[in-house]
Amino acid sequence: MAASSRAQVLDLYRAMLRESKHFSAYNYRTYAVRRIRDAFRENKNVKDPVEIQTLVNKAKRDLELIRRQVHIGQLYSTDKLIIENQEKPRT
Repeated sequence: MAASSRAQVLDLYRAMLRESKHFSAYNYRTYAVRRIRDAFRENKNVKDPVEIQTLVNKAKRDLELIRRQVHIGQLYSTDKLIIENQEKPRT
């Protein structure tokens, strides 16, 4: 993978994770983060430039989808789940 496409992929990965953390619903938020990480790990060994570009284009479309869904989710707020209100133990 060329250095520029590697940087582009990493920027896209970070942007997708950052956007998915804005989901107001806990279940959507954790699912999105898990699915993004799994998808990028699954395709980390792809070497074909055409396939890489196809995957990058798909990820860009998915990023726009995440942004739209986050926006829609913010219009209809819900109460937090019990699991979200728990404080993490300090060590």
